[in-house]
Amino acid sequence: MPTLSSKFEDAFRFAAEAHRQQTRKGTEVPYLTHLMAVAALVGEHGGDEDQMIAGLLHDAMEDQGITRQAIEQRFGKRVADIVEACTDSTEQPKPPWRERKARYIEHLRTASLDIKLVSAADKLHNARSILTDLRIQGPALWARFTVGNAEGVLWYFRGLVQAFREGWSHPLLDELERT
Repeated sequence: MPTLSSKFEDAFRFAAEAHRQQTRKGTEVPYLTHLMAVAALVGEHGGDEDQMIAGLLHDAMEDQGITRQAIEQRFGKRVADIVEACTDSTEQPKPPWRERKARYIEHLRTASLDIKLVSAADKLHNARSILTDLRIQGPALWARFTVGNAEGVLWYFRGLVQAFREGWSHPLLDELERT
C-alpha cells in the first residue's frame, strides 16, 4: 500500500507558506486549494509522491519567485525538473501572453511523462474552475484573464490538448478535451 512520507508533508507546508497571500485569479478562493487539487489529481491518476509534490509546487517559481535551486535542495532534482518544466516564465516583466503560451505548448510536445502528468492535472483543474465560474458569472468571467476573451483561452486549451497527446494517452486528457 503506497504511503506519503514526511517529504510530502514538508512540501504541503512549503506550498501553503509560499502561497499564503495568494488567491485564485479574480476570486477570494485561497490559491492553496488549486495546488491541493492538482496534487490530488496527480495522485488519483497514478502519480507517485515526487509527482504529487511537483503538483503542490508547480507555480512556486512562476508566481512566488522560489528558485529552482531552493526546490531541488529541499525536494530533489526530479521534483525541481518537473516544477521548472511546468513554469511558462520566470521573467519579469513576463513576455506577451500569446508568445509565452505558444512557447509552453511547443515545449509540452516533447516533455517527459512526469511533466505531462503534472501539467495536465494543472490544466484540467483550471478548466474545471473556469467552467464553474462561467456558469456563475457568465461572459464577464473573461475579463479576469490576460487575454481577455474566450477565443484566446480556447486557443490555449486546444493547443495544450494537442501537445499532451503527442506520445501520450491518458484519462486526464480525455476529460480535459471534453471540458
